[in-house]
Amino acid sequence: MTATEATPAATTAAKGPKTMGILVIVAGVILAISGAFAWGAVQVNLSQENITVSSDSPRWADAPVDGPLTAYQEAEMINQHYLESTGGLTYAELDREDPLRQVAMNASFLRASLFTSVVSFGVAAMAMGLGVVLVLVGASITNLAGRRPISA
Repeated sequence: MTATEATPAATTAAKGPKTMGILVIVAGVILAISGAFAWGAVQVNLSQENITVSSDSPRWADAPVDGPLTAYQEAEMINQHYLESTGGLTYAELDREDPLRQVAMNASFLRASLFTSVVSFGVAAMAMGLGVVLVLVGASITNLAGRRPISA
């Protein structure tokens, strides 16, 4: 056997890491696609609500709320508006009989919903990023598994 030929044991030993590399690539592709699907689903559902960023917003005024930045900004504007209407008092600080308590409660629910979409966008982006990383790691493992071992 010449120095350029791989031994049967070396060929068999390389199959395990190569298989693992391929599995990591497949997992990465699935994760990236799932993240992209989740991002799209959140974006479509959020945009169907026809929410726009408040016109007095310092950023993205009157823009449709269909992404993480506009959702966050509108949540901040809801907070600003309801605190202005309650004299700076939060839901918990308002008297139980105060009619503004209902305003504060609705504002809290709306903000929580918008923040949930912001978090969902973040999780989807993380899934896509991890998917890409797994594809790169799997490709590296597969590439290294295909190399011949250095013989002494």
